[in-house]
Amino acid sequence: MTFFLTKTRLNILGFVAALSLARAEVPDIRSVELDLTIPRLETGQPDAGRRVKQTIPGYEQTGVYHVTYLPVDWVQGKSYPVLIEYAGNKYHGANGDISTGRPEGSKMGYGISGGRGFIWVCLPYLNVNGDDIALTWWGDAKNRTARPTLDYCHKAVPWICKKYGGDPDRVILCGFSRGAIACHYLGLYDNETAKLWRAFIPYSHYDGIRTWPYPASDRDSALARLKRLAKRPQFICHEITGPHPNPAATKTWIASPTPHSKLHFTAPRFRNPHHASPPPPSPPTRGRHPPSPGATSARYATTPA
Repeated sequence: MTFFLTKTRLNILGFVAALSLARAEVPDIRSVELDLTIPRLETGQPDAGRRVKQTIPGYEQTGVYHVTYLPVDWVQGKSYPVLIEYAGNKYHGANGDISTGRPEGSKMGYGISGGRGFIWVCLPYLNVNGDDIALTWWGDAKNRTARPTLDYCHKAVPWICKKYGGDPDRVILCGFSRGAIACHYLGLYDNETAKLWRAFIPYSHYDGIRTWPYPASDRDSALARLKRLAKRPQFICHEITGPHPNPAATKTWIASPTPHSKLHFTAPRFRNPHHASPPPPSPPTRGRHPPSPGATSARYATTPA
C-alpha cells in the first residue's frame, strides 16, 4: 500500500471540511477529548513503551539532550522506521496554546504513530556554542547559525538507528511551527543532510512562504533547498485561521516553481497552531489524533524513494 492510493479521497474530504468550517467558527482543539496519552518522561535506558531523556556521546557535559521513545511493540534486533521531530519556538499563543521549545514538549510524532511501530525521537536545536538548547530558532539572537544543530542531528540519527534498530532508509522528518520550517531549512540544508530523510511532515508553516530573522530565509534560498527534496513525499498541513485552508498559499507557492507529484495538503479542523493536533486524514468527528495511528507515516515509510 502506498500513500497515493487515497490522495483523491483525502483531498475531497479536506475540501468539504473546509467549506463547512468557512461558514462557522473553527473549533478550539481543547473542545475535543484526548484519545492518546503520551508516556511520562523518564531517565535511564529506553525500552519498549518508555519515553526517555538522553544525549549522544560527546555531549554529556553540556545542557544538550534529545528525547527517545521506543514503541510498545519494540523488540531488540528488529528494524523500525523512525520519526524525527523538531519542536516549535517557545511561545504562549493567543488561543492559550503553549510551546516550551524543548524536545520533551513535542507531541506530534506520538500522535502520528499512536505509540506503535515507529521509533520516535525529538531532537534539539542548539545555541551558537553547541552546549545548550536554543528555545527560539537556532543559534543565538546575534548569530542564528544552524551548524551546531545540524552537527548534533548528523551524529544522533545514525547513532539512534544503530543502537535501537532504526532503519536508516525509513527516517521521516516532521515538525511543528519552527519544526515545520526546519523540515526544509535544516532537513534540506545541504546534500549531506537531505540524504537522511525518506519523507517529511511539516505542520503549521513552510520554509520560504515568508522571511524570518535568520540567514537565508528568503524565497530564492528556500527554493534552492526545495530542489533537494527531489521526488520524496510530503504531508503538508496547517491549522485553519480564516475562511480558507492555510495550505492553499503553500500549495500555490510550491506548484509554480517546482511541480511535484508526491505532495499532499490538508488543514486540520482546529484554529490552534498546536503540536497536539497532528494532521488527521479523517472526517471532523474524531479526536485529536488520526483514527488509524501511524497510517500516514506507514504509507510514507513504504513508498519507494
